[in-house]
Amino acid sequence: MPAVGIGWRPPHYAALLAQQPALGFIEVHAENFFAPGGAALAVLRQGRTHYPVSLHGVGLSLGSAAGIDPWHLDQLAHLVQTIEPVRVSDHPSFARGPDVHANDLLPVPLTHAALDALCANVNRVQDRLRRPIAVENLSAYVQWRHADMDEPAFLNTLAQRTGCQLLVDVNNLYVNALNAQLRGETGEPLHPCRHWLDAIHPAHVAELHLAGHAHCGDIVIDDHGSRVIDEVWTLYRHAVQRFGAVPTLIEWDTDVPALDVLLDEADRARSVALHALSTETLAA
Repeated sequence: MPAVGIGWRPPHYAALLAQQPALGFIEVHAENFFAPGGAALAVLRQGRTHYPVSLHGVGLSLGSAAGIDPWHLDQLAHLVQTIEPVRVSDHPSFARGPDVHANDLLPVPLTHAALDALCANVNRVQDRLRRPIAVENLSAYVQWRHADMDEPAFLNTLAQRTGCQLLVDVNNLYVNALNAQLRGETGEPLHPCRHWLDAIHPAHVAELHLAGHAHCGDIVIDDHGSRVIDEVWTLYRHAVQRFGAVPTLIEWDTDVPALDVLLDEADRARSVALHALSTETLAA
């Protein structure tokens, strides 16, 4: 049975500490705890006494040709030393140039040159943290015209060259497939998602993410603002059969509901995973 966790956000700080529900881990956004001391870090320390903590970042800009921001990496390293998280993760995106840091997760081109830059940055982070990190596939709303390889090959090669792990966001796969349909691609959207999952080497996968998304007319947005839909649960079942009992996170960041709703989603993830693993065992 995989460890199932939830994203721990400010509306649920007090409720989680009071109720202490059965969870495999909790996840927080690392950048929210960079300030030295203060109430936020004190709360995280409390949570860490009850649960393993996963630190999920959005600001390392691992794909930036400008390299890693030394200040950002120093803050992350200090937080890792303080909290001793079970996992540290970020994205293969770029958001940083010589004079600007954009608040977005922009996709890198799937080229050999971009892969070289990404590998160098991941190695620098891992050397500083003295541990492997996990790199998450993006929900990408823009595309580069040129690619030397597809995304699974790009991520597999990244993991092989750096020893990093992969964080597979199942909802991001489905969002990308839906947006491809809106751009005119044909076919059933679950098919390319299954093909993507089958192309990822299971040994690299350290965590799975599940979340909701929003249809906004001519685009689908990975807003983490609703329950996981049936199609994503179907893909999650396929992912568990492919990768095994991998730790799984329920993400919810906008229109955050009562804690019980997240716990209900976590229960469903356990149930789906158990059924997937039992089916796989019987098939074997």
